[in-house]
Amino acid sequence: MPAVELPLTDPLRTLPAWTECLLAAEIPVMAATAEALEALRTNEDDVDANLLGEMIASDPLMTLKVLIHAGGQRSRRRVTDTETVTAALVMMGISPFFTAFAAQPTIEQALQDSPEALAGLNEVLRRAHRAANFALGFAVRRMDHDAAVIHQAALLHDFAEMLLWCHAPALALRIHQAQRTDPTLRSSTIQLEVLNIELRDLQQSLMQAWRLPELLVRITDDRHAQHPSAKSVVLAIQLARHTAKGWDNAAIPDDVHDIAQLLNLSDGATLQLLNELDT
Repeated sequence: MPAVELPLTDPLRTLPAWTECLLAAEIPVMAATAEALEALRTNEDDVDANLLGEMIASDPLMTLKVLIHAGGQRSRRRVTDTETVTAALVMMGISPFFTAFAAQPTIEQALQDSPEALAGLNEVLRRAHRAANFALGFAVRRMDHDAAVIHQAALLHDFAEMLLWCHAPALALRIHQAQRTDPTLRSSTIQLEVLNIELRDLQQSLMQAWRLPELLVRITDDRHAQHPSAKSVVLAIQLARHTAKGWDNAAIPDDVHDIAQLLNLSDGATLQLLNELDT
């Protein structure tokens, strides 16, 4: 297939075409991340995997880039995955990391001509951070040994939507505007209409192609939502969506009840916990 010119203004026809296009596309990161990386680069000898991992974990797209790189470096003979960014940095080493990741392109540069799209992407990024915070709180409450991966899975749950805003902002805006006009419109319906695919299918296709950690792939897939770890992620994402503009959404009592069942708490105690996590 010939190279596709970005940004896309018309949808590609098939899931393989979308996958191939985004596999070849450069992933931009938040400007704050790019600046922080350059500051750390000048003091490389004082940087360790925990410090670097904590900074990277504040940016879903940079987190994704590091996991993609780690997946590409991983030997097919290795049985275990490096499931978190910090683990990937330990395996990679600090100097090789800075060699592999030169000055980073930013979302602000990519979307400088589309302030509406930048606002839309920032909305998704804020939602991802809140969802990751909720999911981590659920995992800690459940004493889940995979708490770090659950936090990361919630942070990355909507990365295909983030990439759509970066590389096809006009199409992302069409979807966003349609859902704002009709809040009852199902995401899958409008995505198929505008993109010819569902974003969750694109996301799973990309994760497999990038050889991302199997546990991350599994608990990011809503089809496995009955597994407690995946359920923590799904419920955190739902709550972050429903509370994006405040806590008066009609769906929130159902969210609270479902989370209460997951955590084995009363609805009242759960609501108090959620308010504490959302500070």
